[in-house]
Amino acid sequence: MLDLLANKWSALALGALEDGPRRFGALRSRLQGVSPKVLTQTLRRLEDHGLVHREIYAEIPPRVEYSLTPLGTDACRPLAHLRTWVEENIDRFPASS
Repeated sequence: MLDLLANKWSALALGALEDGPRRFGALRSRLQGVSPKVLTQTLRRLEDHGLVHREIYAEIPPRVEYSLTPLGTDACRPLAHLRTWVEENIDRFPASS
Protein backbone atom coordinates (compact mmCIF):
# COMPACT_ATOMS: atom_id res chain seq x y z
CA MET A 1 0.00 0.00 0.00
CA LEU A 2 2.87 2.38 0.77
CA ASP A 3 4.31 1.76 -2.69
CA LEU A 4 0.94 2.66 -4.24
CA LEU A 5 0.46 5.84 -2.19
CA ALA A 6 4.08 6.96 -2.60
CA ASN A 7 3.73 6.81 -6.38
CA LYS A 8 3.73 10.32 -7.86
CA TRP A 9 0.72 9.84 -10.12
CA SER A 10 -1.31 7.97 -7.48
CA ALA A 11 -0.87 10.77 -4.96
CA LEU A 12 -1.68 13.42 -7.56
CA ALA A 13 -4.73 11.53 -8.85
CA LEU A 14 -6.12 11.16 -5.33
CA GLY A 15 -5.54 14.87 -4.74
CA ALA A 16 -7.31 15.73 -8.00
CA LEU A 17 -10.35 13.75 -6.85
CA GLU A 18 -10.61 15.46 -3.46
CA ASP A 19 -12.92 18.13 -4.89
CA GLY A 20 -15.36 15.57 -6.26
CA PRO A 21 -15.89 13.13 -9.13
CA ARG A 22 -14.07 13.75 -12.38
CA ARG A 23 -14.08 12.27 -15.84
CA PHE A 24 -10.90 10.86 -17.36
CA GLY A 25 -10.28 13.90 -19.57
CA ALA A 26 -10.67 16.29 -16.65
CA LEU A 27 -8.22 14.25 -14.60
CA ARG A 28 -5.74 14.18 -17.46
CA SER A 29 -5.99 17.96 -17.86
CA ARG A 30 -5.46 18.49 -14.15
CA LEU A 31 -2.48 16.11 -14.03
CA GLN A 32 -0.35 17.79 -16.65
CA GLY A 33 2.34 15.52 -18.02
CA VAL A 34 0.64 12.19 -17.39
CA SER A 35 0.12 9.99 -20.43
CA PRO A 36 -3.27 8.36 -21.00
CA LYS A 37 -1.67 4.94 -20.52
CA VAL A 38 -0.10 5.83 -17.17
CA LEU A 39 -3.28 7.53 -15.94
CA THR A 40 -5.34 4.48 -16.90
CA GLN A 41 -2.91 2.16 -15.08
CA THR A 42 -2.88 4.44 -12.03
CA LEU A 43 -6.67 4.66 -11.82
CA ARG A 44 -6.99 0.87 -12.20
CA ARG A 45 -4.51 0.27 -9.37
CA LEU A 46 -6.31 2.76 -7.13
CA GLU A 47 -9.63 1.11 -7.96
CA ASP A 48 -8.22 -2.39 -7.35
CA HIS A 49 -7.06 -1.27 -3.88
CA GLY A 50 -10.41 0.27 -2.98
CA LEU A 51 -9.31 3.92 -3.04
CA VAL A 52 -11.18 5.02 -6.17
CA HIS A 53 -14.64 4.16 -7.48
CA ARG A 54 -15.29 4.00 -11.21
CA GLU A 55 -18.89 4.73 -12.21
CA ILE A 56 -20.03 3.88 -15.73
CA TYR A 57 -23.17 5.65 -16.93
CA ALA A 58 -25.27 3.93 -19.58
CA GLU A 59 -25.43 6.89 -21.94
CA ILE A 60 -24.52 7.39 -25.55
CA PRO A 61 -21.65 8.00 -25.68
CA PRO A 62 -20.81 6.16 -22.44
CA ARG A 63 -19.68 8.37 -19.57
CA VAL A 64 -17.26 7.26 -16.86
CA GLU A 65 -16.56 9.16 -13.66
CA TYR A 66 -13.96 8.51 -11.00
CA SER A 67 -14.46 9.40 -7.35
CA LEU A 68 -12.84 8.71 -4.01
CA THR A 69 -14.13 5.92 -1.82
CA PRO A 70 -14.22 6.48 1.96
CA LEU A 71 -10.82 4.74 2.11
CA GLY A 72 -9.50 7.05 -0.59
CA THR A 73 -10.77 10.08 1.31
CA ASP A 74 -8.97 8.83 4.41
CA ALA A 75 -5.76 8.33 2.41
CA CYS A 76 -5.90 11.95 1.23
CA ARG A 77 -5.44 13.30 4.77
CA PRO A 78 -1.80 12.23 5.28
CA LEU A 79 -1.03 12.98 1.63
CA ALA A 80 -2.30 16.54 2.13
CA HIS A 81 0.08 16.94 5.08
CA LEU A 82 2.95 15.69 2.93
CA ARG A 83 2.02 18.12 0.11
CA THR A 84 1.94 21.00 2.59
CA TRP A 85 5.32 20.03 4.00
CA VAL A 86 6.85 19.85 0.51
CA GLU A 87 5.38 23.24 -0.43
CA GLU A 88 6.68 24.83 2.79
CA ASN A 89 10.16 23.38 2.35
CA ILE A 90 10.64 23.38 -1.43
CA ASP A 91 13.32 26.07 -1.22
CA ARG A 92 15.38 23.94 1.18
CA PHE A 93 15.81 21.06 -1.27
CA PRO A 94 19.04 20.95 -3.29
CA ALA A 95 18.55 21.81 -6.96
CA SER A 96 18.37 18.76 -9.21
CA SER A 97 20.90 18.41 -11.94
